[in-house]
Amino acid sequence: MTHGSSDVLGALASQHLPSDVAGKWSALLRPSARLSPAAGSARPVGRLGGRPRLPAGVEWPVWEGHGPLSLIASIDCGALPVQALDIDLPESGTLLFFYFDGQLDDGDALVLAEDRDSWAGARVLHVPAGDTGPERETPEDLKPYPVVPLTARVEMTVAEPWHPRMRDTFAPGAPLGQRYDHPVCAQEFLDALWELDDTVGHQVGGHAHSIQNPVEIEIAEAALGGEVPWDDPRLSDEVGDFVLLAQFDSDDAADMMWGDCGTLYWLIRPRDLVERRFDRAMFTWQCS
Repeated sequence: MTHGSSDVLGALASQHLPSDVAGKWSALLRPSARLSPAAGSARPVGRLGGRPRLPAGVEWPVWEGHGPLSLIASIDCGALPVQALDIDLPESGTLLFFYFDGQLDDGDALVLAEDRDSWAGARVLHVPAGDTGPERETPEDLKPYPVVPLTARVEMTVAEPWHPRMRDTFAPGAPLGQRYDHPVCAQEFLDALWELDDTVGHQVGGHAHSIQNPVEIEIAEAALGGEVPWDDPRLSDEVGDFVLLAQFDSDDAADMMWGDCGTLYWLIRPRDLVERRFDRAMFTWQCS
């Protein structure tokens, strides 16, 4: 829900929370690579839009029965500050994020976490260093997004208090995804956090900046087949089994608009990340 430096966020917590609570809260901050347009001498770590450099023999991702996916972003793992993050990203190669964005059917087919048949509409590919080919031409009738070079800075991220990991620390047993009676849920503290930073933005790693309920809950529900009620402990356990891989916000410069100023999210299990099973990354999106 918020990004910032450890010092600034720690000071905010000390100002609004009891000292013992502030310490526990600060310990739950997670580092992210915050992505923003590269300007001047800033070192690019990837880009929004453009055309992918796919290896020879690798087909353009397609959602069978619907059509090819659009390239959303290319991230150079070798240029990312991966050592500063707490997820096991590759130290080289390129991550390519593809999504069926509705260009070919005027938005008729939606990619939804709860619809298993639509999962092929969002893909992540890892192209090892040295395997990249020339830029691949975009399939017919699919318009590539304008290129926006991205740079990265490491920032700490805060989860909403009703995020399952926060809830388990401060109010075990409280209803999943709901506000509870505790200082971390106090409106004055939440207002201070939102005043510090309420933008979603583009990001690799860290806590997702959800627009609605925590995206981890949506993904966990989907992973369990959508048949587990929110008060079932299996859902909370499943939520803890996913981390944010990346999120990409709506972006005017890249001509990207996801619903009503929404955001695309890819999450993955840490064990799949270790094994480089990016084909198992799961997708959802939210908008206001």
